[in-house]
Amino acid sequence: MFEDRARVLLILPRDVMDRARVFAGEAMTKLKGPVSLQMVLRALIDEGLKRDRDRTIVANIESQVRAVREVRSQVRRLPKSTARAKDRTSK
Repeated sequence: MFEDRARVLLILPRDVMDRARVFAGEAMTKLKGPVSLQMVLRALIDEGLKRDRDRTIVANIESQVRAVREVRSQVRRLPKSTARAKDRTSK
């Protein structure tokens, strides 16, 4: 099943993680066995990639791209000393 694997760091909003945890709990109750958050996220990604919803996926990606651009443009507008201080604290 996992012969061709890759490691991925996935950063998700807290509400998405909360919904995934709820889903894991429901799956655990229904299946009467342990279900990890990793299993749920892997299944959601796999099923999401199988669906033929290109427009909604592209719209979602577009909103994420806009959010990243907005954050980056805000960082560029900060004075250099403030940006360096924020960079040091984020490490």
